[in-house]
Amino acid sequence: MGSIDPDEVPGVYRNDKMGSELRLESDGTFAATSVTTDENPADFHGTWEYVDSGAGGDFIYLTVEDDGLGMIAGIQLYPSGSDTVEFRPDPDGPPTPKLTKVAAP
Repeated sequence: MGSIDPDEVPGVYRNDKMGSELRLESDGTFAATSVTTDENPADFHGTWEYVDSGAGGDFIYLTVEDDGLGMIAGIQLYPSGSDTVEFRPDPDGPPTPKLTKVAAP
């Protein structure tokens, strides 16, 4: 998909059309609100880490806590532009709606 600067990852990402928001905090925690990772929007939280996978493209791995998504324990989040990311709950499946980083208030 692409590469990202790990220092630029933390921030708030939104998809206003879907009403989705993802907050990636600098302490390695995250919170997702109304994010569609399969068919239905969900709220979930946990920790995140930047993964430099070399030739395959960088991604952010979200470890979901407290059964926030049922059987899903983790999700890969891929950059798809300079300030845009997309979820891939199934790495071989289609991407879900993109979220764009918003400017800090």
